[in-house]
Order: sequence, then C-alpha cells, then structure tokens
Amino acid sequence: MSTAFESQSKHQRSTGVAEAPLTIQPVILAGGAGTRLWPLSRDQYPKQLIELLGEESLLAGTARRLEGLETLWPVTDDLLLVCGEHHRHVSAEQLRGCGKSAHILLEPHARNTAPALTSAALQAVANGNDAVLVVMPADHVVPDAAAFQAAVARAANYAADGAVVAIGIVPRHAEPGYGYVRVGTPLGEHGGYVIDRFVEKPHRELAEQYVASGEYWWNSGIFVVRASVWLSAIKTLHPAIYAACEAAYRNGSADDTFVRLEGKDFKNCPDESIDYGVMERLSECNLSGVVVPMDAAWSDVGSWDAVWEMLPKDALGNVGRGRVMFEGSTNSFAHSQGRLIACVGLDNVVVVETADAVLVADKQNAQQIKTVVSRIRAERGHEADHHRKVHRPWGYYDSIDSGDRFQVKRIVVKPGESLSLQMHHHRAEHWVVVRGTAEVTCGEKTFLLSENESTYIPLGTVHRLRNPGKTQLEIIEVQSGAYLGEDDIVRFEDNYGRMPS
Repeated sequence: MSTAFESQSKHQRSTGVAEAPLTIQPVILAGGAGTRLWPLSRDQYPKQLIELLGEESLLAGTARRLEGLETLWPVTDDLLLVCGEHHRHVSAEQLRGCGKSAHILLEPHARNTAPALTSAALQAVANGNDAVLVVMPADHVVPDAAAFQAAVARAANYAADGAVVAIGIVPRHAEPGYGYVRVGTPLGEHGGYVIDRFVEKPHRELAEQYVASGEYWWNSGIFVVRASVWLSAIKTLHPAIYAACEAAYRNGSADDTFVRLEGKDFKNCPDESIDYGVMERLSECNLSGVVVPMDAAWSDVGSWDAVWEMLPKDALGNVGRGRVMFEGSTNSFAHSQGRLIACVGLDNVVVVETADAVLVADKQNAQQIKTVVSRIRAERGHEADHHRKVHRPWGYYDSIDSGDRFQVKRIVVKPGESLSLQMHHHRAEHWVVVRGTAEVTCGEKTFLLSENESTYIPLGTVHRLRNPGKTQLEIIEVQSGAYLGEDDIVRFEDNYGRMPS
C-alpha cells in the first residue's frame, strides 16, 4: 500500500507544483435523531450520545476510530464535529472524556449532510489546510478498527488525486434499510472501483436481487474527499448550498471550542444529502467517483434488531442489558435502565425500558418505531424529544414526580459549575441539599448550604445555584406554582452562551 507521501509525490510530478504534505482531517457528522432506537434515543439526546453497545457512546467510538492511522497517513490533531446547538455541550464533554480536542461547528437548523460537510470543508480550508476529509457519521459501529483504517488509507490515495470516494460494505445479507452502491470497473493498485450508481433503500425483494448479483455493496455513508474538491463540487452542483454555508460561516462567531454558523444565512440553505446532492451527479462537474470496499463488520445500528445483531448472545440467542431475566425466551432483546424486565416465553421480541416509556415490539417490525415517534409528536407528548433525565452543561436534572401545581426534581451540578442567574414568573422553589455544598444566590444575598440544609426561592426572585466544591452537588428541588414549564426561565447571566440574542 502506498503512503500519503508517495501519493503526494505523484501529485507533485503531475502538476509540477510543490505542496505541503497532505493530512487527513477527521470530520464527524452528528445531526441524526435516531428515532428508530426510541425510547433510548430522543431528539434532545440522540443515539450517538448513548452507550448503546458498551461503556462508551457511539460518538466517542467514532472519535477514536482513526487512532493509529498515523502510521499510514498524517492526521490532524483536532477533529471537526458538526452538530446541533442542543447537543453541543454533551458532545464536547464526551470528546474531552475520550481525550480528543475538536472544533465543533454548530448548525442553527437541520439541513442534512451536504450542508454539514460543506461547513466542515470551509472550516478546514480556513485553517489553511486543504486536507483529505474523512467524513464519518457519529452513530455507526465499526468493530474492526484496523480494517477500517486500511480502507480509509486506500480511499485517501484516490482522494489525494481528486476523486470523491465512498466506503462500501460487501453485504452480509439483503438489507432494505440500507442504501446501495453499484460497483463498476476496478481501478488498479488501491482496490477501488468506479461508482456506477447509488440506490436508496430498495424493497426487500430488490435488495435480495442486488446481493445475489454481487454488483451492489452497502453504502456506509462514510466518504473521503479533499476539502477543496468538495467545495468545488458543491459550488458547481448546488450554488445555493455553497452560498448559504459560506455566508453562515463568514458571518458566524467562534471561540476555542465552538464555531457558530450564523442562523439567518444558514436558514436559507437547501436541505440535501451527500448522496443525492453530489455523489450521484459527479459526472456533471468532471469528478471521478470511487468506491473502496471495507470488511469490518460495519453497522449503522439504525434499529433494535441491528443492535441485537451486534451484541453477544446467550445460548438461546437472547441479549439482555441491565436488570433482565429470560425464561423460556429465544432470539430476544431486552434493555433496562432501572426496573427489572422479566421475559417469559417470548421469541424475536424487543423490550426497552426507560424511566418514562416502555417499548415492546416484534424484532422484525423494528423499523416501524418511527411511526410511533411521529404519533407521540402529533399528540405533543414529551417522550419523543427528551428523557425524564435531562442533561445540561452544568450537570443534569431528573423529574422525579409531578402533579397539579407541583413538580419534584433531583438536580446534580458538576464541581465548579453553576446554573444561570435567573428568575421565574410563575413558580417558587424549595431546595434541599442532599450531597455536597451549594452556593446560593437569592435576591441580594449569597450564602452556602451544606447537606440536610434547605432554602426557599420566592416567585419572581432572581437566583442562582453554584457548586463551589470538588465533588458533585445534589439537591432536591420542589417547584410550586400555576405553570411549571421549562420555558418559564428569564436568564440574566449564563456561562454557557444560552442568553437570548
């Protein structure tokens, strides 16, 4: 296998222009909602943030996926992550937790993968680095990291010479839930093939024909392309996307971690995917499309049957996570976040328990869960959007109980963090410290509370809660009033950029 430096030398010989050595820039796209993995995955806490298969989240696993590639290609120190505003702090915390630094681009509106990649490419070239972008969805699983890196290295050789490369998976079975790539003519030493065409999610009979033919591979959604090549392609094929992303990037703001795209400019951006928007139209901008095979047990874990397939099973084909018992059951999956799940006499069933919702489904019908989520939204149920436990940049809160004119929350604040300086128009609050030390601002007074001490925040009083200690602060909050919604918060100061613009 040739290295980055050999590919660079080839490029210099063909152009006569000396360039800095090419580097690989990891790009993670984290805009998916993962509705087919409800009730574990919610809009405000989607599947890439969940420890779905092990002790680390899918996002953390994706961030570490290129570790070791430096032996074949130089890799930039910082990741580029594209995600929504709601997920920025949890995403940043998870990346720090796995030892990764990143520039996090914040999309003010969901606009699909082509605008997301365009924004990342603009950031890459703004850093003075026309890098080879390795574009990875945040919510996939690739158990064989060595096979993944070998495929990426082969793809990068084609991308260095100006091709747009897709990573294809030789299918293990007919899967109507995946897109497919039809493979064309083989392309020499790096094991790639010309892309004949893309096909989106065929019906089962057609998927079976594709697999039997040997001419179609699964489209993994992983792409490898130079930043300048992608920007040239999007500018030619979708000038409106390029113009909106460029304006949103140019008029945005940045700090050490977050790059905020300007909302009004980005709102004008058309909604388009990488596949439909560019990969299927490469001939229109005189670019070559290449597909490189990967054999790494890849999965997009897009449904509960896919999760079951990826995990170790007992002798009867069952997978249990959390407090689960199987009795006379086969080929089933059960996931408990707290309560005991007892599965008796079941076959091919999925059971997922969370604090506020329980899913029971035939594993073969797991794709239909999206319909359930749509119905919940239509009925304005909160279970589609957020869990009972809600993560915040300062920690989290868990809504333990609620009723007419009252709500009880367990609030956990990380060491050194604080809630915003705020007030409420419609509720008063009682706070009881059960662990740690709290610094409380209530009106003009600031004071400390220790364990088993409490205080009262009258309606309309400006207040703040801070953890000045080195261990977690835990309080029980009892709210009372005519309206207890989360939108009854008026912020005066905030450490996390949540003030109204």
